[in-house]
Amino acid sequence: MSLLPTFTTTDVQERRPAVAVLPVGSFEQHGPYLPLITDTAIASVIARELAAAYPVLHLPPITVACSHEHKAWPGTVSISARTLYSVIDDIRVSLSHSGIDKLVIVNGHGGNYVLSNVVQEANVAKRCMSLFPQSGDWQRARERAGLKSDPWGDMHAGEAETSMLLHYEPDLVRSGYETADHDGGDRRFLLTEGMEPYTESGVIGFPSLASAEKGRLLIESVTADFAPHLALLTTGAAEEN
Repeated sequence: MSLLPTFTTTDVQERRPAVAVLPVGSFEQHGPYLPLITDTAIASVIARELAAAYPVLHLPPITVACSHEHKAWPGTVSISARTLYSVIDDIRVSLSHSGIDKLVIVNGHGGNYVLSNVVQEANVAKRCMSLFPQSGDWQRARERAGLKSDPWGDMHAGEAETSMLLHYEPDLVRSGYETADHDGGDRRFLLTEGMEPYTESGVIGFPSLASAEKGRLLIESVTADFAPHLALLTTGAAEEN
């Protein structure tokens, strides 16, 4: 199944979605066994599943974002936070011109901190944007999927990310994840030093614990937890979930 939306303009006209979902990923190292597009692939999978379950417009992903903490590894490409902000704001404005005035950013990369500011500022004038999944959505998903690691220890290319790709895009996963576990420790100066002092491989997490079944349950959980986010944008009140 394609990670990119393949509908036509007629499809959109017939469906008349009031909300668009925009996957935002990254192009950054994920160790020797996951591709540089890992975050983009995961965000796109989530957006694809949301579009299958809810009346939303699935947009193509933003594939390069804020990955400055990964600069030590070849292949990683970043743009500035101000550029990412501007691109998303331009997309929001363009959508509004075509009658879609609600936008959900589906974020696949934890380093895209500026997305929180984008959403907060957009909502000052009127409620029009959301950031998904939130940390609580991911925490519930990890519990429902039976993950053994915690979000802090399993920060990058670990049990969660490897599991999701094993189920939804297994051709993207190379061998080696079974023996690549690495505990990155405290990491208190990550913003100043980047990831290099905390990992040689680029991995901080426990991919040996990954499984396709966990990946399926993770995505199913966040898909179900999208309902109150959508309700808040469309009706003004979050549904109980």
